[in-house]
Amino acid sequence: MPRLIFFCGHAGTGKTTLAKRAMLELRRRTGESFCLLDKDTLYGEYSAAVMGVLTGDPNDRDSPPYLQHLRDPEYAGLLNTARENLALGTSCLVVGPLSREARAHRLADRAWLRVEGDVQVHVVWVHLQEDEARRRITLRGNPNDAWKLAHWDDYRTRLFMPAAADYPELRLYDNTAATARDFEALLVDLGAAPGP
Repeated sequence: MPRLIFFCGHAGTGKTTLAKRAMLELRRRTGESFCLLDKDTLYGEYSAAVMGVLTGDPNDRDSPPYLQHLRDPEYAGLLNTARENLALGTSCLVVGPLSREARAHRLADRAWLRVEGDVQVHVVWVHLQEDEARRRITLRGNPNDAWKLAHWDDYRTRLFMPAAADYPELRLYDNTAATARDFEALLVDLGAAPGP
């Protein structure tokens, strides 16, 4: 029974690092094969080339042209790739913000996801306190974050923190100062046998 595990959340929350760490441990404990599908890895170079032509800024990931023309096709390709792997019995960890989709409860909608009934779907919403997220974004020095940092007051209006009661399908994971116990609880929630 393949698993589709989303690691979602805003920039700088540590989604990719957490997903990679979880994948290694899930594979070790379950013996299953997993495919890591990170939106930035799959589409980063392509988006840079297109945005360089459209706006003159290859690092632009926040302007209306990007949000209107590239964002949704990137996610469609990401999910199509996951579906192909799932159909072959390979579990997938999908990494990307997916904030609109999470807000609209789409990641719990099997019809919207177009996944078979035997696929186990898990959605992890990775979050941080805002000041810590900004600090980590600044430290990582990714040019794709330049607009966010220069326009933080505008960017922060797009930040979404789901309430557990309103989004029971999301596994909320506070990555501000996560402990080994927090990580272990996450692995068990994702279907791993408890560790020693």
